[in-house]
Amino acid sequence: MNTEQNSEETAPLGLVHSVESCGTVDGPGVRFILFLSGCSLRCRYCHNPDTSFVRRGKERSADDVLEEISRYAAFMKAAGGGVTISGGDPLFQPRFTRAILKGCKAQGLHTCIDTSGHLGASVDDEMLADIDLVLLDIKAWNPEVYQELVKQPLQPTLDFAERLAAAGKPMWLRYVLVPGITDNPADVEKLARYAAGLGNVQRVDVLPFHQIGKFKWEELGLEYTLADVEPPEPQLTNSIKEIFRANGFADCTY
Repeated sequence: MNTEQNSEETAPLGLVHSVESCGTVDGPGVRFILFLSGCSLRCRYCHNPDTSFVRRGKERSADDVLEEISRYAAFMKAAGGGVTISGGDPLFQPRFTRAILKGCKAQGLHTCIDTSGHLGASVDDEMLADIDLVLLDIKAWNPEVYQELVKQPLQPTLDFAERLAAAGKPMWLRYVLVPGITDNPADVEKLARYAAGLGNVQRVDVLPFHQIGKFKWEELGLEYTLADVEPPEPQLTNSIKEIFRANGFADCTY
């Protein structure tokens, strides 16, 4: 079934994996996090393959989701928060995501999407206007490493980043640090300079690789190719953070 199709134009259907009513790391303040199913990337380190590789979830209408969000609206406003649409990748279901964003703005809520940007071309100007913040995951700077890591090209993500910069849309950059894959200091330096040059990157989150999602790969019968990779040592993580800090990102967290 195509979850992006529905006879009621105002209430498209979407495949929702799960929700979190009090998130505190996916955007400012206390947030309602909506996790959608489906993703165009195949990240080797994905910790939610149940939302990405396999499109699991419950079919819900945008109106139903927005009604649930409305129950938390007053609290989120008071806590300086809002709504973040994540996944998977929310741009895998652009029509549904567009409806949720518009409905959230009608409720006066701060909006955010957490995306790889690979499907950024699906974001039209009207949809972009309803997004207050983008959490952009740039998986690697070297195009060859990126392709090997996620099975898709890097350029669409950079195109989306530059469009966000041109529109003055605030962005938080997220970078997963995987020992032996994304820890090349020269590549990180180039990414840091690129991010600084965009002018709209407010902060950088360096996210140390972990094995928390390994069991999900096993449950789904998927080959997990990073089973022997250990999380980065604190010294390595700090050295990567320092590269971003040296390029002006004092708010380099995690």
